[in-house]
Amino acid sequence: MSDATHFPNHTTNHTTRLLGKSIAAIIAAGMLTGTTACGAMPTAYEIAGISPTGATATCPVDTNDDFTGTIRIAWQSIPNADLIVKDLGLLEACMPKATIQWNQFNSGGDVIQAFGSRSIDIGLAGSSPSVRAVSAPLSLPVKIVWIHDVIGEAESLVTNVESAKTIKDLAGKNIAVPFGSTSHFSLLSALSKAGMSETSVNLINLDPDKMAGAWNRKEIDAAWVWDPVLSKLKAADGHIVTSSAETAKSGSATYDMEIASTDFITANPGAMKTWTAVENYAAGLLKTKPDSSAEAIASQLGTAKKDVLTQMKGYTYPQAKAQSESFHGELPAVLKSTAKFLKSQNSLDTVNDTYETTLYTDAIDAVAK
Repeated sequence: MSDATHFPNHTTNHTTRLLGKSIAAIIAAGMLTGTTACGAMPTAYEIAGISPTGATATCPVDTNDDFTGTIRIAWQSIPNADLIVKDLGLLEACMPKATIQWNQFNSGGDVIQAFGSRSIDIGLAGSSPSVRAVSAPLSLPVKIVWIHDVIGEAESLVTNVESAKTIKDLAGKNIAVPFGSTSHFSLLSALSKAGMSETSVNLINLDPDKMAGAWNRKEIDAAWVWDPVLSKLKAADGHIVTSSAETAKSGSATYDMEIASTDFITANPGAMKTWTAVENYAAGLLKTKPDSSAEAIASQLGTAKKDVLTQMKGYTYPQAKAQSESFHGELPAVLKSTAKFLKSQNSLDTVNDTYETTLYTDAIDAVAK
């Protein structure tokens, strides 16, 4: 993914209203995840019907015995429902004749490259790389099928420069960010709002898993990244300067989304419905069983449950009903606004006339009923 070279001086009020409506619609639907539990909670495995010996989970939605193929899934270490689905083996339980292949990636940019090489069928990518994927020059044969989360303080700009209180205080410093990611989009937005450009700082394209080493070697002064790396940097004498929650308020909201290849969608609408139903079930657990959900996520992240509970506060997790309304409502305009911003930085060649055609709504509409 190419880096931006130009920055707009401001974000239009029209864009701000569109993005604000999108976030407000989801939060107003009551999908903001709680992060505390009252009394003794069942474990994540008990919720899913898995015994301590590792027996197969009980499918919480309609079992799909028809799909017998393979689903190649790209996942990332982000605390949302996707990790619950993976940890509890829910797709394996709900599509017992399928082969489920989970492949880990470090960033949305890497996921988009995998779609370009046709090595995955469905995968998690942020809203910025997702928009890139469906716009020129890439124009990949993929569609957006799900919103895992609305990103807030879970993605933030952290620095080890003790005197830095605002992004302007980082002028001339080395700032690491995975290029093409939602964090990259948020960083560019924050620089623009502060009246700065990329020449005001030294942007370094760095995968999250390499940031801690660069931080400890004093090779970078700051990083815009997500958990669990964000928490590690904060613990290593870092402090937060600003976050994606702040850039969202100024009209640059970001999401973690799921995209799927059009070939897979066309050939397997039943599997897409089952995948969506399972993700929707897991997203519901984040709201109703946060403690147990955090346990499953912690297992995948290799971190403490209490840390996951803290991380979950930085996201909003919508379910199918709110998402269906957004897919048929303001989301296409939100994606177009994102594309316009990216084009203004020479990150896209062309903004699509409409982004409605980049959304696959059949499965989400069916699950939302």
